[in-house]
Amino acid sequence: MSRHALFIAYNLEQPSFRYRMRCLIPALEGQGWTVRVEQFPSGRYGWRVWERRALLAWADITVLQQVKLSAPEAWWLRRYARRALLDIDDAIYVRKPRQLGLPAEESAWRRAKFRATCSHMDAVVVGNDVLAQEARRAGRPITILPTAVDADRYELSQPAPDQPPTVVWIGSPENLVYLELVRPALVKLKARLTNLRLRVVCSRFPDWPELNIERVVWSSSAEIAALRSAHVGIMPLTDDAWARGKCAFKLLQYMAAGLPCVASPVGANVQAVVPGVTGFLADGTPQWEQALGLLLSEPQKALSMGRAGLAHLNFAYAQSTYINRYSALLTEWADKDTP
Repeated sequence: MSRHALFIAYNLEQPSFRYRMRCLIPALEGQGWTVRVEQFPSGRYGWRVWERRALLAWADITVLQQVKLSAPEAWWLRRYARRALLDIDDAIYVRKPRQLGLPAEESAWRRAKFRATCSHMDAVVVGNDVLAQEARRAGRPITILPTAVDADRYELSQPAPDQPPTVVWIGSPENLVYLELVRPALVKLKARLTNLRLRVVCSRFPDWPELNIERVVWSSSAEIAALRSAHVGIMPLTDDAWARGKCAFKLLQYMAAGLPCVASPVGANVQAVVPGVTGFLADGTPQWEQALGLLLSEPQKALSMGRAGLAHLNFAYAQSTYINRYSALLTEWADKDTP
């Protein structure tokens, strides 16, 4: 039986789309599906749905990835789409704080679009419990599928014996601000570990003269190499509505490389890190300094925690499980009778 799937997103190169949608395509095509992806404009309200009416009618199921529609648009989309799902792994119902320490910015318009989109979907797929709680208010069926990682792409961390103690962070430029949360702890650690370095894998970099910053321009191959020779991976976050919606993806990358992790106890980080087993949760400078200091000074403990993290990843966040569950969900909804 031939089925058709349409994946729609604002940016087809965003990590969210690549790791949640694009990884499904080979599996679906192997099951006989025909899959199309479509970039959706962030403007052109109303027209953007009308212009895609033929595509919507073609698909047995349409997945909106991180897309919010106005109420009229959501109604029109459901007029043409046979079945439709919304997929989110960010708190798209609020705006990221403009400055570190400020609350997430609320917007009645943004909230209204999120509610309208959810309420016109057959179901909503979310990356964590926080997002599920918000989406559930629309009264639609909710499926929690955490963003997953293909551990086979990564190589186990094996820093050389003479490698300086290296803390690694991977992220996008707009998230560099979170590194400020761990900066004081790193400065204190450097007084004891004079060759300590912070490896930043990004397209922009902090300018901190008091620390050794190793700059690695992001690419798929560069991030794998950067993790392979590091000692600890970090994910600092503020505790706000935007950060609580994050899906701990960089922690999963660190675990795929067999790295122990230190993270803020915010949102999905709490599920990703098993304290004392795969790493530590740290809140405030003293806890960050203690956790990083322990892992950097006890390499065998760090190695053991890193391998435990890889086992945790394979158990709870394996990409093969994610693909199987998502494919089954799409098949289930595509095969339902048209409402």
